[in-house]
Amino acid sequence: VQLVESGGGLVEPGGSLTLSCAASGFTFRNYPMSWYRQAPGKERESVAAITSAGYGTSYSASVKGRFTISRDDTENTVYLQMNSLKPEDTAVYFCNTKIPTTWGPENYWGQGTQVTVSS
Repeated sequence: VQLVESGGGLVEPGGSLTLSCAASGFTFRNYPMSWYRQAPGKERESVAAITSAGYGTSYSASVKGRFTISRDDTENTVYLQMNSLKPEDTAVYFCNTKIPTTWGPENYWGQGTQVTVSS
């Protein structure tokens, strides 16, 4: 399983960014996908999630209404569209999937992409 994030960068408050996560090594369309973030000195937190086939999405309260998660099963890619960015959105953003095994779900993470919101 490999997850590779891209699209991070420096953006001014109120700006937008779209993150991408290219997945390989598993049957992408069969599994839900999530975005997490981790700010300096803080624990990693869930930001958004999408079910397999994109039937449903969920968001943390801090990003609801500003961020949109989507997926393209033909490209094995999950996206995070981030609008109205705030300085408190500054963090490393990680792509995640959980794949069931005999011993329980196995978490897989990408390497992360840095998002910095600053003027």
